[in-house]
Amino acid sequence: MTTIFRGTILHTKAFDEFESFENGFLAVSEDGKIIGVGNDYDSWLSSYKCNPSTLSEVRLSEDQFLMPGFVDCHIHAPQYAQYGLGLDMPLLDWLNTYTFPLEAKFSDQSYALKVYKRVVEATIRCGTTLASYFATNNLESTLILAREAARQGQRALIGKVCSNCNSPDYYVETAEESAKATEKFVAELQGLKNPLVLPTITPRFALSCSKELLQELGDIAKRLDVHVQSHISENLAEVQVVKGIFKTSYAGAYDNAGLLTKKTVMAHGVHLEDEEIALLKQRGTSVAHCPASNTMLNSGMCDVQRLINAGVTVGLGTDVSGGNSVSIQDALLRALDVSKHLDFFKKQNIRGTGEAKSPDPKYAQLKYKQALYLATLGGAKALSLDHMTGNFLLGKEFDALLVDVSVVEKPVRPLNVNELIEKFIYTGNDRNIIEVFVAGKRVKAPESA
Repeated sequence: MTTIFRGTILHTKAFDEFESFENGFLAVSEDGKIIGVGNDYDSWLSSYKCNPSTLSEVRLSEDQFLMPGFVDCHIHAPQYAQYGLGLDMPLLDWLNTYTFPLEAKFSDQSYALKVYKRVVEATIRCGTTLASYFATNNLESTLILAREAARQGQRALIGKVCSNCNSPDYYVETAEESAKATEKFVAELQGLKNPLVLPTITPRFALSCSKELLQELGDIAKRLDVHVQSHISENLAEVQVVKGIFKTSYAGAYDNAGLLTKKTVMAHGVHLEDEEIALLKQRGTSVAHCPASNTMLNSGMCDVQRLINAGVTVGLGTDVSGGNSVSIQDALLRALDVSKHLDFFKKQNIRGTGEAKSPDPKYAQLKYKQALYLATLGGAKALSLDHMTGNFLLGKEFDALLVDVSVVEKPVRPLNVNELIEKFIYTGNDRNIIEVFVAGKRVKAPESA
C-alpha cells in the first residue's frame, strides 16, 4: 500500500540549499521508495492514477514535520559500554586506559550481543537511519553487530577493526591474520544478502597498522570495491608519531596504501595540512566531523568551513565513546557550537586570552540549515550512499524521521517551517523523534503504539 504523509516536509538538496513544503505531501511506495513530494498533492494524485482505496494517509499536526533520517558517519559500537567515561584524558591515554581493555572483552560473544543490541536500539531511538560502525578486532562478534543492525532494520556500514602493531599484547593481530579475517568478514557479510548492511574496510588508524597491513587492506578495498573508514589527524601528538613512522603526512600514509578512495571516510581531520586537504579532494575522500569527541579528548577544533570550501565532503559523527552522546542531533548542535567558538578566536579580542592570533574577518559561521545538511545528505554523501538516501528526491529510499516539537512542551504559538526545524535542533532530543523509517519500514514507533 502507498503511504501519503500530509503536512510539513523538509530536507536539504545541497550545503546551501534547503527545501520545504509547509502544506506539502510525500508519497512512499509499498517497496519503500519515494514516488512523490511537493505542494500540489491533487495534481500528483491525478497523474499517479491510483485507486484511492490503496492509499494510506498520515496527517501531521502543526507541531510535526517530516525530515530525512540522521547519518552517523563515525561511531564505535563496542564503546557504547563505556560512553561517558574517561573523558578527562587525551586520546592515547584514553585508548590504553579504557578502550583497548573494553574492546578485548568482545571475544565473548554473549557480551558482544548484549552491547550491540543496545547500541543499535539507542541510535535508532535517536533517529540514526544510517551508521558507519567500527566494531573490534574480533571477527565473530563483528558479525553479531552486522546481524543485529539487520535484525533491527537499520542501514549500516560495519567494519572489523584491523590492528597489528602499537596495540596491547592482549588486543593485537598479525598482519596476515588481520587481512585474512577482513576478507572473510566481507564475504560473510555479503552472504547475509541484506542490502541495508554493507562491509567497510577498517584499519583502526595508521599507528595501529604496519605499512604492509595498510597495503593489504588497500588492495582488498580495491579488489572488492568496498567502503573504507579510519581516523586521520585527530590529535597533534598522534600526527607527529605518524610522520615519524611513515616519513610522510598522515594522509600520505593512507594514500600510499591505496586507502584514500571515493568510498573512504576519515574521522576527525582536525589538524590536516593544506596539502592533505587537497589530496583528500583529489581522491574523493570524505571527512566525518566529530565535534563532541574532538572537545572531550582535547584534540582541537575542526574548521569544517575550511574543508568544505576546499571541496571536501563532510558529514557528522558522534564518535561514541570519545563523544558522549549517540545522537546526531547533539553532534549537529556541537558542530554549531564549535563554529561559533572558531568565529570568536578568528575575530574577537577576548578578555583573558587576547587578540586573535590568526585573524580572519571573512570567516562565516556554520548556519543551522547547513548543519542539518551535514547531519543528513552530507553524511550520506560522505559514506557514498547519497544515491539511495540522505534527502527526499524521487526514487530514493524513504529513510525519515517524524518529529514533533510539542512532545515535551507545546509551543506557545504556531511555528513556521524554519522555526520548527530550528526549535528541534536547539531544544530537541530523542523524545521529539516519534517515528523512524528505514527503506519505508518503521523501525521506531510512537510510545503508545
